[in-house]
Amino acid sequence: MQRCGWAIEGDPLYVDYHDREWGVPLRSEQGLFELLCLEGAQAGLSWRTILHKREGYRRAFLGFDPARCARLTDGELEERLADPGIVRNRRKVASVRQNAQALLAMRARGEELSGLLWSFVGGEPEIHAFASLGDVPPRSEVSDAMSRELRRRGFSFVGSTICYSLMQSAGLVMDHIVRCFRHGELGGTGVTR
Repeated sequence: MQRCGWAIEGDPLYVDYHDREWGVPLRSEQGLFELLCLEGAQAGLSWRTILHKREGYRRAFLGFDPARCARLTDGELEERLADPGIVRNRRKVASVRQNAQALLAMRARGEELSGLLWSFVGGEPEIHAFASLGDVPPRSEVSDAMSRELRRRGFSFVGSTICYSLMQSAGLVMDHIVRCFRHGELGGTGVTR
């Protein structure tokens, strides 16, 4: 069984993530909020690092419940900076609260994070057909636009590269390479471009 090259590292957790989660369309508000925060935490690091700390993040940030995260006090954020189960970067830790507050502000206006994010791809996954990992872009015009809009709404750690990674992980774009067994399972045709 062939996988995308980034998943072949002898790490069962990483391979399982590739096989079961990456590129699968996700529309759950809380799931997307979690991914948005985790992708922001990844900035400058490897996804493998964040994936291995995901349970620590879920514990530290109350299951990524936006309402509870939005109410975290400065003291509670400071406590999280001592938690080895997460990346202890002050700005990244604070961004979880900021992003939760931005999400709740959207809800107060009758908007949903899921609806906003999926609007950038017309509500359906963009199915790509890349022949190799080298063909997969780190960002796109769509992720540029998403980044601008999220920033405008008060989110942080949402640069274009982070947004493109979010799009990949949440299945807004399907970037499994064509030789990967998941490509066809997630709607790819096997035709490269």
